[in-house]
Amino acid sequence: MSRQKVLDLLKKSQNMYLSGEEIATQLGLSRTAVWKAVDALRKEGYVIEARTSMGYCLTAAPDALTEKEIRSFLRSTQIMGREMHCLDTVDSTNTYLKRLSLAGAADGTVAVADSQTGGRGRMQRPFQSPPGKSISLSALLRPKLPPARLLPITALCAVAVCTAIERVCGVRPGIKWTNDLVLNGKKLCGILTEMAVEGETEQLQYLVVGIGINVLQQPEDFADGVGEIATSLAIELGRPVSRPQLAAAEIEELDRLYDALKRGDTDDYLTLYRRDCVTLGKTVQLIAPDGSRRTAEALDVDEEFGLVVREADGIETVVRFGEVSVRGMYGYLD
Repeated sequence: MSRQKVLDLLKKSQNMYLSGEEIATQLGLSRTAVWKAVDALRKEGYVIEARTSMGYCLTAAPDALTEKEIRSFLRSTQIMGREMHCLDTVDSTNTYLKRLSLAGAADGTVAVADSQTGGRGRMQRPFQSPPGKSISLSALLRPKLPPARLLPITALCAVAVCTAIERVCGVRPGIKWTNDLVLNGKKLCGILTEMAVEGETEQLQYLVVGIGINVLQQPEDFADGVGEIATSLAIELGRPVSRPQLAAAEIEELDRLYDALKRGDTDDYLTLYRRDCVTLGKTVQLIAPDGSRRTAEALDVDEEFGLVVREADGIETVVRFGEVSVRGMYGYLD
């Protein structure tokens, strides 16, 4: 606890030196406790300079997805992230939270992993998340709402993640319907939502939202041709991005979204989704489960986040499930 208090104070000082006596007085600690906290923080990778007659100054922090680092950026939330599990490696943060849900994990529990060995997206496609490069974050939700009210959750989360990235990075991604975030025509982030409903009562058991963001990858980090369709924030911005700061912003925006969802007040999210959706106005291919394709024009997103399209015969329909390929994106050039 002393380490976290000292770390928070040093971060708030914004590269100014604080004497050991000043830190001890502000935090109600002994000088010895302050020294021990600084020594422990240094061992964890924090660069803390000490100068005679000046005191201590935090000059660098590790880009670590630890609870200490994430909470140092995290502001107060209503529910999201009050219980947090930070993992070095896991098969999948979604799978991890589903296991915790069966053991009674609380609403708003968050799992964050530095890397995943079995990350996946829609249609069971693998999602690469090498150590030290990305953020794999999942949130467990237990809203007292009918499952039908939760069907747009993936699209709603896409807007929340766009806002989190914009807050931290100053750039807002686009959304490829329905669950991919893109920058400059390449995939930056994927979102996977999984829900369990009790068969007889049709009551929601749990809802898990998983978000994978490419943050620090360079082109050589993408294997097997993935670099042709994927990108990272570091590539697009030309500079590194703090993963713990971005993870904290994600948690805050998910908390804000969750509150709006429970209140039934998500109109602003639909407005932003329509604005950010790069699919609209494009010629797309509708890909059926058997692999057959139909060409259509993407016109709009309806109030339930379905994609309104006009097919070749002029008939307008709404796509709610399945794959949609956008001309010029992800290798589709026909």
